[in-house]
Amino acid sequence: MLLSGGVDSSVALHLLLAAGERDVTAFYLKIWLEDELAFLGECPWEDDLAYARAVCRDAGVPLEVVPFQREYERRVVAYTLDELRAGRTPSSDLLCNQQIKFGAFADAIGGDYGAVASGHYARRIERGGRALLARSPDPVKDQTYFLARLSAEQLERSRFPLGTMTKQDVRRRADELGLPNRRRPDSQGICFLGRIPFRDFVRHHLGEAPGEIVDADSGKVLGEHRGHWFHTIGQRKGLGLSGGPWFVVAKDPETNRLLVTHGDRLWQRAPTAFVVEALHWLGEPPAALEPSSGRSSGSLTVRLRHGGALLPCRLGPLPDGGARVDIAEPDPGIAPGQFAVFYDGEICLGSGMVRTPAL
Repeated sequence: MLLSGGVDSSVALHLLLAAGERDVTAFYLKIWLEDELAFLGECPWEDDLAYARAVCRDAGVPLEVVPFQREYERRVVAYTLDELRAGRTPSSDLLCNQQIKFGAFADAIGGDYGAVASGHYARRIERGGRALLARSPDPVKDQTYFLARLSAEQLERSRFPLGTMTKQDVRRRADELGLPNRRRPDSQGICFLGRIPFRDFVRHHLGEAPGEIVDADSGKVLGEHRGHWFHTIGQRKGLGLSGGPWFVVAKDPETNRLLVTHGDRLWQRAPTAFVVEALHWLGEPPAALEPSSGRSSGSLTVRLRHGGALLPCRLGPLPDGGARVDIAEPDPGIAPGQFAVFYDGEICLGSGMVRTPAL
């Protein structure tokens, strides 16, 4: 059982025990880059661990602390910085689940374990003798987006005890159990940064590189930024421009330019299609990606960010192995590097990395 010290994983642990599981060990994964980032601020990992120990003590479950700082730095932090440097939008949490929590950690504890359980809001269901990933009934907390890069084998050996619960249900159960962290607020931001602002982390690693902010429609220089990696497509706040609102619509890493458009023109420029690569499926790919199938992809939906809307979409295969995605309505926040996660009804099918909006 992966235990973070938060209320979600703590309730998940108790649900496992209530279901009759007795051979349960809790693991706290230490990923805070203590030596490298200590001078930037404090991370609450010591508080997290104290809560995890208190929960396990009360539950009578052994707790092991597993150091994963270097593995996390190599697999997740390096990816995040490389994507930012290249002008793309990283999705660190998807890589963390695939590469660390259900990847390197599972490998480290060996093959004798039955399953890795976590406090994710998602459902693992069985159909036709295989495991499927299904959305949580809590539309706000649903975390299938973050699990969409798991392999079929990882999903087979995963458990999500909170699958049928809402956040309100979890808080209520925590009160009933008298958990020591029942009043603890949810953590925010990227897990390995703790209370450190993401911008400070980026500045520490990538520094500042002043460049022009340019009106994408007129070519006029409107101002200056401190580094394109501090900004994301769709961003409005923090540009320091007058006469707005202004929105980031593109980044040009080669010229270090940030391209913006005025809010009056934003939706005129918003794409209704994009191209994905690095397609990854939890099971069989949608039939729509098989040109000979003749089947429609009209029942599919796509989510472009955690908590974002499920947009009806159509998929079409491309010769290079990628796919074109047409969506039902324009989205001004589509950014290269972010992940598009596909669904068929309640079932999460898999994902692809956005290469570029389609013209």
